[in-house]
Amino acid sequence: MAKKRAAEIKKEQETKTKTEVKEEKILKPEELKESVLEKLPTPTGYRVLVLPYKHVEKSKGGIYLPDQMIEKERVASTCAYVIELGPLAYKDEEKFPTGPWCKKGDWVLFGRYSGSRIKIEGGELRLLNDDEVLATIKDPRDILHII
Repeated sequence: MAKKRAAEIKKEQETKTKTEVKEEKILKPEELKESVLEKLPTPTGYRVLVLPYKHVEKSKGGIYLPDQMIEKERVASTCAYVIELGPLAYKDEEKFPTGPWCKKGDWVLFGRYSGSRIKIEGGELRLLNDDEVLATIKDPRDILHII
């Protein structure tokens, strides 16, 4: 009886896995709806508007992560996609003698609690100071996020 029940549970899990599998995607602002893009704030001064990387909902081993864990990773995320630069971002030649540290469309790393959080439809943005960008990266999936 126990073996039969275990087999049923395993079959249910396999069915759920097949129907609920979501492809891992890098969230790109150009894939956002126009209505959302129009509502995004325009950074002023030396600020940088970024869209934090959305973590995967399933581990490499196929285990779905609890919503609480995903939310913690989202809040503590240190990778983001640069959406827009303010008009004065990286213009201070004394502070940035080699030029801008990032540009629109780059993936960047920043401090865990840097910037202001702004809630939008379907997610969250961060508004960083230009000097809070620590590095640029090619792919946020290459960075190990630890809480």
